Amino acid sequence: MKAVGARLPRYDAGAHVTAGTRYVDDVRIPGTLWAKALRSPHHNAEIVSIDTAKAEAMEGVYAVVTHKDVFKNVHGHIEALGVPGDEPLLAETHVRYKGQPIAAVAAVDEATALRATEAIEVTYKELEPLFDIRKAFDKDAPAAHDNQNWYPDFEGEMDRRQIRKGDIDWAFEQADRIVTGVYRPYPMEHVPMETQVTQVVPEADGRFTVYSATQAMYFSMGVVAAHLNWPLNKLKFVGGTTGSGFGGKVDTASETITVLLAVKAQRPVRWRWTREEEFLCSSTRAGWHMEIADAISKDGWILGRKMLTLHDAGAYSRFSPYGVTKHSFHHTGAYTIPNLHFDGYVVYSNRVPSTAMRGFGVTSVSFATEIHIERDARAIGMDPLEFRMKNANHVGDTSPNGVVYTDPSTVPVVQAIAEATGHELPANYRTMTAAMRTGDELPEHLAAQLGNPEDH
Repeated sequence: MKAVGARLPRYDAGAHVTAGTRYVDDVRIPGTLWAKALRSPHHNAEIVSIDTAKAEAMEGVYAVVTHKDVFKNVHGHIEALGVPGDEPLLAETHVRYKGQPIAAVAAVDEATALRATEAIEVTYKELEPLFDIRKAFDKDAPAAHDNQNWYPDFEGEMDRRQIRKGDIDWAFEQADRIVTGVYRPYPMEHVPMETQVTQVVPEADGRFTVYSATQAMYFSMGVVAAHLNWPLNKLKFVGGTTGSGFGGKVDTASETITVLLAVKAQRPVRWRWTREEEFLCSSTRAGWHMEIADAISKDGWILGRKMLTLHDAGAYSRFSPYGVTKHSFHHTGAYTIPNLHFDGYVVYSNRVPSTAMRGFGVTSVSFATEIHIERDARAIGMDPLEFRMKNANHVGDTSPNGVVYTDPSTVPVVQAIAEATGHELPANYRTMTAAMRTGDELPEHLAAQLGNPEDH
């Protein structure tokens, strides 16, 4: 406990500021080849043909790989969680975003590898792209994905993440005010100081050592093994210092293709993305479209909430169904709302696939919820901090998906904010605790949602 609240130096700070930290790109293996990818110049197109003959014949080129070299070309990052794979490692029949890899080359140096990618001949049939997820459900919308423009495989074969709690019709019938709002946080690039980089070394015993900048080493090892149909013990992953990631380095973006090239070339191979590739081709935090309608009583209770969420997955699912699931469970924020009607869709577009970033799925809805809570309070002329205290989560209250809260922090956090900002709260809010609701804190409309915290 001596460390809590203390100012302690980072154990790795000295190496960071003196260039002593060793990253993946600092690994030096004699005879290493350079990897480069041929990427789609189109946002949405059919692939008519791929011809790699000229690249393969070039002097200094040791390996060229396409989808034909991958045992399992389509593998989902979270198939183990029930999310079917839909993204090819190397594009086969379609490209769905600009920058999608189609083929990769390993050559003696970077310049040769680049020339080899330029020598690969691909014939495309360009298609109309979809960029605005609000138009994805229109009958005449461009096809951004192989099946439909939104993810169809939530539990029970649902095409949305759905939450129903309480009696939403009653809430809106009883409301004195209905407050609506639309919130649209935009996509964001992670901008790690270290770009995606992988170094692969074939070993004498037939194994492959993979130096990876991944944020999830064993997860990435499983993804590579699944694509190649290898046992895990054929791979040795070496991590180390990751030069920032923020969620963007869980996608296993470069490891599998680099391993494929090393297998074919039987030489060490390094693939380091350029800064341009990182900006144009790496995954981003998703864009979101969130519509909220709150049913408010004149004395400051949130009786019910209707919410529609559209999550921009980009061209493929990746982790998006998981992100929307987390999003749905947190869509009431730090507040207890007994009657809920939530629909969340994972929507495809012809943007780069989106991924995790700092509180995946939750930061977006927290942004929307806090702004909307402010608007709720002002709509009925109530102090925003008092409104938050009135509707704050208490022990025994239940989350949107029925989890009973055992240690919610909303009450003490709002009290601390009020004290720090010199905001005078009425006595009943200054002395309030997060204990189970009783008396005036337990109106009739909140009684049915209570659970027993001792059971959890």
